Amino acid sequence: MALLNSDVLVVGGGLAGIVTALELLRAGQRVVLVDRDTPERFGGLALWAFGGMALVGTPLQARRKIIDTPEIALRDWMRFGELDPADTHAIAWARHYVEHSRTDVHDWLQAHGIRFMPAVNWVERGRDGDGNSVPRYHVVWGSSRELARRMISALREAGANGRLTLLHRHRITTLETSDGRVAGALAVDEASGSEVRIDAPVVVLATGGLNGGHAETRRNWPLERPMPAAMLNGAHPYADGAMHHAAEALGARIVRAGEMWNYAAGFPHPFPHFEGHGLSAIPCKSALWLDHGGRRIGPEPLVTGFDTHWLCQRVAEQEKPWTWHLLNWRIAAKEFAISGAEHNPRIRDKQFLRFLKETLLGNHRLVRQMQHESAHFLVDDTLAGLADQMNALTCSHDVDAATLQATADAFDANFAAGADPEADPQVQRILHARQWGPDALRTCKPAPLQQPGAGPYIAIHMQLITRKSLGGLRTDLHSRVLDAAAAPIAGLYCVGEAAGFGGGGACGKRSLEGTFLPGCILTARAAARAIHSGA
Repeated sequence: MALLNSDVLVVGGGLAGIVTALELLRAGQRVVLVDRDTPERFGGLALWAFGGMALVGTPLQARRKIIDTPEIALRDWMRFGELDPADTHAIAWARHYVEHSRTDVHDWLQAHGIRFMPAVNWVERGRDGDGNSVPRYHVVWGSSRELARRMISALREAGANGRLTLLHRHRITTLETSDGRVAGALAVDEASGSEVRIDAPVVVLATGGLNGGHAETRRNWPLERPMPAAMLNGAHPYADGAMHHAAEALGARIVRAGEMWNYAAGFPHPFPHFEGHGLSAIPCKSALWLDHGGRRIGPEPLVTGFDTHWLCQRVAEQEKPWTWHLLNWRIAAKEFAISGAEHNPRIRDKQFLRFLKETLLGNHRLVRQMQHESAHFLVDDTLAGLADQMNALTCSHDVDAATLQATADAFDANFAAGADPEADPQVQRILHARQWGPDALRTCKPAPLQQPGAGPYIAIHMQLITRKSLGGLRTDLHSRVLDAAAAPIAGLYCVGEAAGFGGGGACGKRSLEGTFLPGCILTARAAARAIHSGA
């Protein structure tokens, strides 16, 4: 058995683990970083994510005349997340986030050469205005892939003096203790099967969430909430909760394991990286969201951008574990998008002029790509033909062509002579969203679905897709893992999603969206400061 000695062992090679190791190396610590994935996938989900960040009080907000303060943001956060007033650790982390996202995330990233796109987006507004009261969603120019690669480059530079040991394709099997404190771990090389013993007085868990596998997801699903019979996986498959349970065996507490940030509109990746791999669509606000039979889900229509948590519950309670988005090419070209770096090459590769062209003239490229690559993205010149394709895909007769036609006709009647389109709640939400400039650029002016020249028609077969764990190991503001008596477990720290982005669930039941990447950075930097200072 090989033996390694280090000041700190960091378990997990995602953004939180990388930032923790980077800050520790800069503080003069020796670090072993163990990651289960291949060197090419070092960076975890940050390599593939879109790169949106909820930031408070930034210069970009000021230039857009957006008044935002930690007090405003915390009020939004507490209300929308429905945080338990007795959950002092989660609330402390929520407050830490809104007070430090500007300096410890925004400014720190800018010092590393990270830049943000010029627009601030307004997401998760809440169905009744109880979400983000102002725009605060900033997008990394170059996507999260740029962020991950810059952090990895900085890590390698900081560790070039030999104080960094990287073990790829290694899995921690046991957390070890000595004299009442964590003392390191055993790891196995998944390629050769050989074992490595890592002696370290400090271990930092940065292993992601609990829902990378659906067995754990279903085990933690809240009993009072509907659970679909089938789901796609948008989480990292190695985020299986194994290290959560290893820490639990040492006295740690897993809290809010049933709180998850899933998405309501996923479809299978045409070229999956792992079993069940799904893509998360950014649903078109102007699309009609239908049940399995082609009827519009109601009475309150489903519209994205206001309350993702509510959308997921509405989708999960449907009779069958899929829904349909009904739209036309005009809507898709302007509104259809897929979350992540992979399907946003203009942002990922910093092609500003091409990005601007597709924003202004329509992203026909992506619509055609999905038409050709995905069996779940159906296109037809007629609604009757579309109904036939929908039934063929689901091997059913669920969608009656007359029902689909009636659904479209009922919506289009809002635009008939003498009618008031704003009588339809979906139209109201669209008009509300379009009052903010960036949303107006990406949201169609309300119009009939069967508007001449707007075709062909499109139906997208959607399923709920898992993504982030909002719960995790209970931690304090030093990212120390706490036991049942709220006392730190000596030598054990937890960062990022494994810690519920701080405290075991700083977001509560809902995220203001874009809180995850900054949450990884904030918890990682807090852990590194505490370890260096001996806290």
